[in-house]
Amino acid sequence: MNYQIEASDDQITVILRGAVYLEESAMIREELLQYIQDGYKSFRIDMNEVTFIDSSGLGVLVAIQKRAIQHNGAVSIVGLKGSVLELFELTRLTKVFAID
Repeated sequence: MNYQIEASDDQITVILRGAVYLEESAMIREELLQYIQDGYKSFRIDMNEVTFIDSSGLGVLVAIQKRAIQHNGAVSIVGLKGSVLELFELTRLTKVFAID
């Protein structure tokens, strides 16, 4: 997996590509927590090119959502499809996140 993080004035956009596993998830989590500490509250996660995400990846998304909400923010997820979308539906994370 590779990823890209883009910061605008009021939002962080994370573009994920490929398979999301434990090691990458930990790196992403640390970077996003730093953005929250820097005052960002709105996160957009682009998953158009994600082919797989494991439980640690899902855990990172939930943790970032929780922290964002604590700071009056939110996480939105775009581009879910295929087996990744099915996983979000099975785990009912479609009820937790704003899905576009």
